[in-house]
Amino acid sequence: MHWPAEFAPQASVQLTWPHAGTDWGDDFTTVEPVFQALARLITARAELIVAAADPDHVHQALELAGVSLDKAQVFECPTDDVWARDHAPITVVDGDRALLLDFRFDGWGGKFDASQDNVISRRLHDAGAFGHTDLHGIDWTLEGGGIESDGAGTLLATRACLLDPRRNPGVTQAGLEASLHEWLGVTRVLWLEHGHLEGDDTDSHIDTLARVANPNVITFQACDNRLDSHHDGLKAMQRELSAFRTPAGHPYELVPLPLPEPQIGDDGRRLPAGYANFLILNDAVLVPVYRTHADDIALRRLDDAFPSHRIEPVDCRALITQNGSLHCVTMNYPDIGATP
Repeated sequence: MHWPAEFAPQASVQLTWPHAGTDWGDDFTTVEPVFQALARLITARAELIVAAADPDHVHQALELAGVSLDKAQVFECPTDDVWARDHAPITVVDGDRALLLDFRFDGWGGKFDASQDNVISRRLHDAGAFGHTDLHGIDWTLEGGGIESDGAGTLLATRACLLDPRRNPGVTQAGLEASLHEWLGVTRVLWLEHGHLEGDDTDSHIDTLARVANPNVITFQACDNRLDSHHDGLKAMQRELSAFRTPAGHPYELVPLPLPEPQIGDDGRRLPAGYANFLILNDAVLVPVYRTHADDIALRRLDDAFPSHRIEPVDCRALITQNGSLHCVTMNYPDIGATP
């Protein structure tokens, strides 16, 4: 049993399309261009699965975006919101077959209603979105954005998220590590104590902070501005990352990503904008950008971290207004036939 890394071959990606009932309300059309851009980039490299409250509208939006509809499957499905990374199933490999693990999604520890999102995976499975792949329900709260895999047994996570008693009362580190071994084939967990972005609802999801580019390289959200409120926490996280070792006992090569200039919401609060929330998709890395001077620096550093990939920037300013970015709205499904 193992959980493939995101840099392994991918067969498809899920989006859960925005509508008037999501965080944006009737203004959801302001964020729809982000989903259209993602759909174009995804279908150039993989199949697209869309959970849609209004399939006819989504078909029209995809056509207007120039998306090849023979690469996209749209399924009618009631949804609360768009954060597929956290409500979609996680794919593991058992021998030569894939299994979809459907963990409980409770709106990040009960912060928001997620009753419809919690059953999206089952509805998609029943509609045939995943073919003949089995879906296994697991009575445990776990979000895809809270865990990061090297594909070889190492998992990267934050204690603030995975050991949150609001998600799983009575959770212990030892008990959770044993369960992660059983579910995902995890042989070790690298725990982060530090790291948080202002405006983040997820209790420090790892996909906003540190990502595995390959088994020896970790990219991470940095902050060099001593006057920025993130400075001390992200510096402490950087020191923790520097102390981690690969299974072979070597330090990881660390690639710092700059912190974008503050993105401020209409209500005056700071939004959790960062560059670690990228999606690795076969020969490309889809990167959130925010039209700040730090964009170019982040893109160059990710180009160095992924020398065999095409770096594709996606303007996520509209998306970040509801506290998530690019990786948060996608879920990848590995190509098991091509996975080493």
